Amino acid sequence: MNNLKAILFDLDGTLIDSSEGITKSVQYSLDFFGIHETDLDKLRVFIGPPLKFSYPKHYGFEGDSLREVIAKYRERYTQIGLFECTLYPGVRECITRLKENGFKICLASSKPEVMCKTLLEHFEILDLFDEVAGASLDGKIDTKKQVLDELFRRLPDIATSEMVLVGDTIYDVEGARAAGIPTIAVDYGFGEVQDLKDAGAITILSSLGDVASYILSTYK
Repeated sequence: MNNLKAILFDLDGTLIDSSEGITKSVQYSLDFFGIHETDLDKLRVFIGPPLKFSYPKHYGFEGDSLREVIAKYRERYTQIGLFECTLYPGVRECITRLKENGFKICLASSKPEVMCKTLLEHFEILDLFDEVAGASLDGKIDTKKQVLDELFRRLPDIATSEMVLVGDTIYDVEGARAAGIPTIAVDYGFGEVQDLKDAGAITILSSLGDVASYILSTYK
């Protein structure tokens, strides 16, 4: 990978701490169905994987009720929860260093693409990204692999062997591996370090400053 050309960043847990908005929106959606979960920490399992997997796995929703609970989640999240988040330290500095060294910077998130762009605009960093790919609201693009495949389609001049993903959960590492690219993991997000190791992350770093330094020392 000494010919690395593009760095793909996950969003939730990698560039932003979105835990408050996601867990409160899950709580709101469950309340509608009479499930009153007061411990938001228990709802952190919803951060990372697509909602259509998390609601069945943790609360047994399926069919029409699954579609309805996801709609209730988005009802709150799109209006309130989306902005209940903060940038992790060093986001702009990390990306700027990498761009100055000639790397193409992209976003690859399982969050709906329209929400990704809204958040990047909110934090005034959208201009730092060469391409932004996320899930589609119709569900056709949903998993990390599907998002990455869509991003590959938009970057026809860059081979998958010239890309790396930066992410924070096992879903990032496994999705990237399925799509044929490696993952640099960070340990400050929502994943477990042992899971990241077991899934095959090439390294696990503790800050975005470390991410930029690792890439520049390894691939330049």
